[in-house]
Amino acid sequence: MTAEPVKAEHRWPVPPQDGYTVDDLFTLPDLPPHTELIDGSLVFVSPQRRFHSMMIDLLVGGLRRAVTPEMKVEREMTVLLDSRNGPEPDISVVRSDAVTGLEQTRFQAADVLLAVEVVSPDSEVRDQDVKPRKYAAAGIPHFWLVDMAGSDRHPVVRVYELDPVSKTYALSGIHHERLKTAVPFTVDMDITLDALRAL
Repeated sequence: MTAEPVKAEHRWPVPPQDGYTVDDLFTLPDLPPHTELIDGSLVFVSPQRRFHSMMIDLLVGGLRRAVTPEMKVEREMTVLLDSRNGPEPDISVVRSDAVTGLEQTRFQAADVLLAVEVVSPDSEVRDQDVKPRKYAAAGIPHFWLVDMAGSDRHPVVRVYELDPVSKTYALSGIHHERLKTAVPFTVDMDITLDALRAL
């Protein structure tokens, strides 16, 4: 006689009536890595394309060479926008004095100078619409959106700057082979497919 196999039961967290808060994001047990909070709902990250990971690596390297000592480049850290929104930009450039140590898990929106999102198929609407609106409303002055373009699927970086009056982002450049901009700091880096393949 053989025993019946025991089925593992997975229990999804049941959200509170008014949704989760950022306090919940940091205290709920066993959340998957890179869980985000958007409008009081937990958002779980799907497996990423290789392009996503490599593009983050390419940009982080270039940004770290470009920033001034008053800034730090962070990857995949939660940014607290308000009590119901704690997204995790793929890359954030933050004020150096906001970095408190190796145990740190989050930054305040006021400390973020630049938020970067690399578009993934499962997060396209969040990356292109929801997050930029929320970053702008929170006063983050610069936003970059990274995707693939053309038949060869090469990287493209769209650079946005915050209009402080309307609290919306205005497109200030679209970069295909070189990312070259002077704000919020001087950047001049190769973003071609060859640069990605060289990583």
